[in-house]
Amino acid sequence: MILEDERATNRLGARLAAVAQTGDVITLSGALGVGKTALARGLIAALGHDADVPSPSFALVQPYDELDLPVWHVDLYRIEDRSEIDELGLDAAGDAVLLVEWPERAGADAWPQALALSLDFAHNGERILTAKVPTSWEGRWPPPMKPVR
Repeated sequence: MILEDERATNRLGARLAAVAQTGDVITLSGALGVGKTALARGLIAALGHDADVPSPSFALVQPYDELDLPVWHVDLYRIEDRSEIDELGLDAAGDAVLLVEWPERAGADAWPQALALSLDFAHNGERILTAKVPTSWEGRWPPPMKPVR
């Protein structure tokens, strides 16, 4: 999928919000500045959060528990050892959507049933999005063109 600009990346996040379910894990991979947080912002805003959505680079975990479908936005960029991830308490996010940036820091086997999205730079400011779609997402990917909100 080609995402023309940041607005298109936000719209994809909103489209994902329309089909996300409790317990889903969505991983976001790609280089710095490629749009992982922009996609997360679109999803979180579409679920009803109307304030700023900062990158959780320093907090590591930013929960949005007030939403009808809670979201835990996680950024593992600063994780240096997989054992540090256990200290984040991510297993307590069972009633939320777990949205994980830099999932490769946790290892390839961390979330085998995740919707794994990878963003890469293209030309003219565009981004290329590649999706690895698990069986739990069949019928939900690609998400509908019109977001619910």
